[in-house]
Amino acid sequence: MHYDAIIIGAGMSGLAAGIRLAMYDKKVVVLERHYVWGGLNSFYRFKGHQFDVGLHAMTNYAPRGAKGLPLSRLLKQLRIRHDELDLHPQGHSAVSFPGVKLKFSNEFELLRSEVARAFPKQVDGFDALTRAVREFNELDLDAPQQNARPVVRRFITDPVLEDMIFCPLMFYGSAREHDMDWDQFVVMFKSIFLEGFARPQQGVRHVLKLLIDRYRKAGGELRLRAGVARILQDNGRAKGVELDSGETLTADTVLSSAGLVETERLCGSAGWKPALRGKLSFTETISVLDKPARELGIEETIIFFSNRQRFAYEQPAQDVDTSSGVICMPGNFKLPEDPKDHLLRITNIANYDRWAAKARVENDPACEYARSKQRWYEQSCADVLAHIPDFRPHVKLVDMFTPRTIRHYTGHEAGAVYGSPKKLRTGATGIDGLYIIGTDQGFLGIIGAALSGISMANRWVLQQSPEPAA
Repeated sequence: MHYDAIIIGAGMSGLAAGIRLAMYDKKVVVLERHYVWGGLNSFYRFKGHQFDVGLHAMTNYAPRGAKGLPLSRLLKQLRIRHDELDLHPQGHSAVSFPGVKLKFSNEFELLRSEVARAFPKQVDGFDALTRAVREFNELDLDAPQQNARPVVRRFITDPVLEDMIFCPLMFYGSAREHDMDWDQFVVMFKSIFLEGFARPQQGVRHVLKLLIDRYRKAGGELRLRAGVARILQDNGRAKGVELDSGETLTADTVLSSAGLVETERLCGSAGWKPALRGKLSFTETISVLDKPARELGIEETIIFFSNRQRFAYEQPAQDVDTSSGVICMPGNFKLPEDPKDHLLRITNIANYDRWAAKARVENDPACEYARSKQRWYEQSCADVLAHIPDFRPHVKLVDMFTPRTIRHYTGHEAGAVYGSPKKLRTGATGIDGLYIIGTDQGFLGIIGAALSGISMANRWVLQQSPEPAA
């Protein structure tokens, strides 16, 4: 079977790219190894409860009618109406460090006023940093790369405020330890602080159903349980894929959301380059509560926290670093009705190699893997009590995923949620006809991932065709 484009992976970027191409009558297939779509942002059912994976919130919130913002561009490119997303904004969130908390919401002035209150000598520098962020064109795919911390330090001289600014941005998008690329810092600053958070009533399931329905309506083909074994090449050009089943599919263009390291491996590289392998993976504990978080005195929607004055965003030497992380209360979004389940989710940085080495026996609570999950669940819950009231007496049910879970369901080497530290901004791999979309192209967040798929589909397929890319 021959296609105009084969897309590897049915995550946000793959589905958005597929919709965009199918809209222009391209013959396109999205291949997904697993039985459900979504990639890093999916959902599952456990003991009668529906849980999201990945999605705490959709960043880049924009109200209906806003123009020129990432969400607005996404809706226009995919011909989706704003109300179809069913987005409901956050109340307020916070960055919480020892002795200082900064609240923020979808109204940027709240964060600015909080900085002025907690760091009065830094507010002029914060204003200057904000102007630099607003003026930078993060969509210039050919802009030179530079580290973010030296740029930020031109404006912010207090190291605690510096770390408080970086903490949410790193947890929600950085594949690098300790620092970020400046363009990615700008993307995340805008998406989190200048635009903000929102969530559909039904969580990520609603977004994925909308994309799947739109893709199928446009005429795209989706194949589940269709893992790619290798990318076929001929004289330095990608010509298709071979599936795990041995079936071969050919195409003019292959768009891969598998990740840079993973795509290199599919091309037959002898191993991966150690410098490219991402180190940052996570555990997440999901607690089902017997009452809403607000009734326990937890008002924030999301809290990014550190129990140390200096925030360390790095792979821990032990299984999990519970001294920092993200606490999410999905029910604290401004939803039209209370969710069925009252959830509290805690995300921490974890060490993939240590989790991968643990002995695991299915349904055996005494095995090393299960015992470690229980131990780190308890430690993770204990270490957030500096930032929220004690919720533990109200927990009815617990589930937890680890870097090993992430590796299994995403295919990312080392369970690296944000992929390789190296990003291919233009998508070009050096192999004609093969382009990277999604995490390792470099656009971040759910909206960013979808825009990555769209922009690469426009650039490498539609703009190479007679049809104009509207």
